[in-house]
Amino acid sequence: MLLRSEPVRADFSVHPEALNAAAQRALLEDVLQAVERAPFYRPVTPGGRPMSVMMTNLGAVGWFTDKDGYRYVDRHPITGAPWPPMPASLIALWNRYGDPERPPDACLVNLYQEGAKMSLHQDKDEADFTAPVVSISLGDTAVFRLGGLKRSDATTSIRLRSGDVCVLAGAARLAFHGVDRVLGGSSQLVPGGGRINLTLRRARL
Repeated sequence: MLLRSEPVRADFSVHPEALNAAAQRALLEDVLQAVERAPFYRPVTPGGRPMSVMMTNLGAVGWFTDKDGYRYVDRHPITGAPWPPMPASLIALWNRYGDPERPPDACLVNLYQEGAKMSLHQDKDEADFTAPVVSISLGDTAVFRLGGLKRSDATTSIRLRSGDVCVLAGAARLAFHGVDRVLGGSSQLVPGGGRINLTLRRARL
């Protein structure tokens, strides 16, 4: 397990405790208010398997998966309504850690509850890979795994705690990454327990 103070790899950065306790609570409140209009649902992979995470989106477009593949869509698949806009608190984090010249148009909101994980994958459904991916952790600690440009490359694990921000940019933008497990009960932030991960992206040109 990598120590949080150690460098991970070029173009991948972790900002421990980027949000203090008060900022975490405020951001979570903003996100949960938005999610009331776009409730969490369980997505299905192209192979027909339900994912272990629940998800929803904020912004002009949202990441989506079903039997027809991975893509971005502009509406919630259950309600049929447009995704709610991103709160200003999220845009401020992108401007600080991402690219303020190219604002994000998508925020994937993943809810990890007991037993949920995310297999190694690349974020490659976006139109331009030069824009960074900014990820914000709220709630329970996640055991995050980062690899290389091939699934078979060696990986490194690091614990992402509530309030941490990590950024994939440059050479790391297409690195394989995932969540091996979430340490239940390590935080009391999220009502009912669990972890909420907010992934800000520039999906379109």
